[in-house]
Amino acid sequence: MSEKETKEEIPEQAVIRDRYRKLEEIKKLKINPYPYKFEQKNHASEILEKYKKLKPAEHTKDKMVVAGRLMTTRKMGRISFAHLQDESGKMQLLFKEENGKDIYSLFNLLDTGDFIGAEGVVFTTKTGEITIEVQKLTLLCKSLYPLPEKYHGIQDPELKYRKRYLDLIMDPEKKKIFMMRSKIVSAIREFLDKKGFVEVETPILQTIYGGANAKPFTTHHNALDFDLYLKISPELYLKRLIVGGFEKVYDMGKNFRNEGMDKTHNPEFTMLEFYQAYADYNDMMDLFEELYIFVAKKILGKTQLEYQGRKIDLKAPWKRMPMIDAIREHAKIDVTKYSDKEIKDFVNTYSLQIEGDLTRGAIISALFEELVEDKLIQPIFIIDHPKETSPLTKVHRKNPALIERFEPFINGWEVGNAYSELNDPIDQKERLREQAEQLRAGFEEAQPMDEDFMRAIEYGMPPTGGVGVGIDRMVMLFTNSATIRDVILFPTMKPEKN
Repeated sequence: MSEKETKEEIPEQAVIRDRYRKLEEIKKLKINPYPYKFEQKNHASEILEKYKKLKPAEHTKDKMVVAGRLMTTRKMGRISFAHLQDESGKMQLLFKEENGKDIYSLFNLLDTGDFIGAEGVVFTTKTGEITIEVQKLTLLCKSLYPLPEKYHGIQDPELKYRKRYLDLIMDPEKKKIFMMRSKIVSAIREFLDKKGFVEVETPILQTIYGGANAKPFTTHHNALDFDLYLKISPELYLKRLIVGGFEKVYDMGKNFRNEGMDKTHNPEFTMLEFYQAYADYNDMMDLFEELYIFVAKKILGKTQLEYQGRKIDLKAPWKRMPMIDAIREHAKIDVTKYSDKEIKDFVNTYSLQIEGDLTRGAIISALFEELVEDKLIQPIFIIDHPKETSPLTKVHRKNPALIERFEPFINGWEVGNAYSELNDPIDQKERLREQAEQLRAGFEEAQPMDEDFMRAIEYGMPPTGGVGVGIDRMVMLFTNSATIRDVILFPTMKPEKN
């Protein structure tokens, strides 16, 4: 260890040793530093709201019982102040030696980070700050490790995501993002439940993965000695339920894809998929639009929002545009005027990244992704994709080179995916065979043949519309969060080196 490292570690080590010393002193006072429970009767926000009209230096006889973490302490002889932080916010506490030497002795052994319970009366200081004068003090948890320095907090963004508990302690505003996330998820369920959808659960561990073009995570079942895959999509299981007689179903939960990470991608993410019998992609566009507007009004009270300086309006109706029209409008390329050979030249011209066969449809889709997506700021449905882009979708009823698929875009992001679901078992088997061949040829994101799923739709599946909704991106929009890591409590991180 270098001399510099030694000098940097000594202060923190000294603080930790001092906390252990205080812990022993507390035990000598016959105080349990880790009691079993405490009856918290009041929260900071409730008290601050109730007494906001008190005048400076005004006293009440109202007793409050609060609990939370000490964030600051100012020890000033026979009186001291502290700030307690609970789930709802912060408030000031006053400790006086005259209110009991036992209370004051215990307070002098406390540090920032400790959890306490406090009972006392409400008053305001001369400067008008609402405060509780503590008459009874209970230590609820002695903290043995110091919090980050108050005024600078956590500066390293990687540390914020890795040690989310510290991020939440030092920046309580972050908690509001995750409280809003919870409300968004509840609003989604409310919307779908009112529409008659039934929430179901599909397996996370699957013997055959499918439902999306993605590379799965693989694990192994020791007792039965076979490999399993983490769910990349619940689609094929939800369709089995449509076959079985459910007419409206949804699954909202974790999906896992063995792919890279960026501002809008995490290997573990939350996906909503819902399926409706006797519907097509036009019906699902209406539902998707309704869902986003319902959640916006429920959470924000309006359809307008601002994301990273951009104003976005979710009000209906959203524009609907075929993919080839979007390429023509935003990239100034009319792909209908180019031969297959000329279309292939775009791969080098625009350095397109394409896995699998270089088909006309795959190249058109890659052109759209490269040249158009980031220009789609206001809500829009990009409809009628090339047939090669999905093996689970009905062929377009007017153009056999296309499929009845849409992707909604907001802020340049794909925020969902939907189809008129393919229910012709002969066509479906042929397309999954093509996928399986691509998988054997080395295209890792191709879908394997799922014989049981094929057997299910051979029994018959009614016309069906299906939708996938990215929940994390929805939360990013509604909370104005710059990266997906800001809306996932514990994003995927490389393990720390010891």
